[in-house]
Amino acid sequence: MTVVADNGRTCATCGGILSRMNVGPWCSKCSHVESAEGPPEMPAEFWAHAPLREALAAWHMGSVIAEYRNHPAHGQPLSQIQMGQWLDLSQAQLSRIENGPPPEMLSKLVKWATVLRIPADLLWFKLPNRATVESVDRQGFLRVAAATAATVMVSPDRLTQMLSETRTTINPTRVGTVEINQINEATQLFARWDATYGGGLVRDVVVAQLRVAVAYLRASCSPGDRAALQTAVGSLAHTAAFMAFDACAHSDADSMFALALDCAEESGAVNLRAKILSSMARHAIWTGRHHDGLGYARRAFTEADQLTATERAMLHTTQARVHAKLGDIPATLTSIANADRDFSRCVPGNDPAWMRYYDSAQHAGDTGHALFDIAVHGSFVGEARDRLTAAVNGHADAAARSRTMSTIKLASLVMATGDPDEATSIAGQALGRACDLKSQRAAEDIAELRRYAHRAKVRIPTPTANS
Repeated sequence: MTVVADNGRTCATCGGILSRMNVGPWCSKCSHVESAEGPPEMPAEFWAHAPLREALAAWHMGSVIAEYRNHPAHGQPLSQIQMGQWLDLSQAQLSRIENGPPPEMLSKLVKWATVLRIPADLLWFKLPNRATVESVDRQGFLRVAAATAATVMVSPDRLTQMLSETRTTINPTRVGTVEINQINEATQLFARWDATYGGGLVRDVVVAQLRVAVAYLRASCSPGDRAALQTAVGSLAHTAAFMAFDACAHSDADSMFALALDCAEESGAVNLRAKILSSMARHAIWTGRHHDGLGYARRAFTEADQLTATERAMLHTTQARVHAKLGDIPATLTSIANADRDFSRCVPGNDPAWMRYYDSAQHAGDTGHALFDIAVHGSFVGEARDRLTAAVNGHADAAARSRTMSTIKLASLVMATGDPDEATSIAGQALGRACDLKSQRAAEDIAELRRYAHRAKVRIPTPTANS
């Protein structure tokens, strides 16, 4: 027998009287009709249900989803098929999530919490602040990015102006090769700006476009294009993550790297996965999580037989950086020797687009940075200096950030182990170049240089732009 509500609450759709146990806005019949487009925003009483609260307190999103499905407010439990449609999961995937260990991938937790409209104050993780970036025109932006990438390089100010002039449009219901190509072209454009000027230049705009690209994942797409779309979004997420890393927005970087890795692994993009894990390792090293960095690098090597020689060299240099930070000189030298061996076997034509930056100057710089941490304590000083010098002399203008950061490291090395006067001269070049960057990492390297100068009782002047 149906229990009639004491407060006279009625269904928002049909007007029928709701059961006392139904704290939702619709009756059982209408809730299934309304749910076709996605879950509604549920009232506070819904989230006060004891089993649901227990699942939230246990930090187990699978249990939260199961309790949501079985909530008495629905009249009858929602099926895993229906829930899977909302969450973009198959029934089998959802079953594993509900009955398996607590999911830990932050990007997925954020996605599922957002879809189900779980109140932020009930979650054990932080949802992104979507109000921090202005909305931009999705198709309009991608067309601008594609046209810019295909024609001439505009100034940073002009690019920002073009983006600010765009307007919001409706997300597409279907995505194909045109949109995928536009995402890829936009990613290449942003990666060039990042390498030349640093991550602080247009990072907010890249974050906005990443949200657009993630929305594309929810659109209809042919099976043949799905993996390509996931790879494109993963590549854009990696670029956005590295920009956040360069700006030392470390929480944002962690979230975006996780999203990028998720896309790469779901699409089976082995090469992109290796690049993302390498960047995650570098980020972990920078933030002092050295053992995490070593774990990321080792994880990237699980599919080493499918990587190019250049990619393997990149991963070996990443491992060398970790070993050097940990003070393991033999392991550092072994990793550098392995990196040199694989780099000698490089065939650039075999490399994916995102590895084109890794030329002889980049290799010299990355291995020189690894040696720096043991050289400042007196080991292999000449080798570290030679490699950093080769990087400084070899980097083109398109790699201005890498050239500047190698110059700063070289100045610090000479300041710590050589002639302070020579180091001051090198520092003048480094600081002058750094003025043209929007890189917080470079700023932190400069702070390190000043500490070495202070120990050497040398004063480093404050530079001016283009000095």
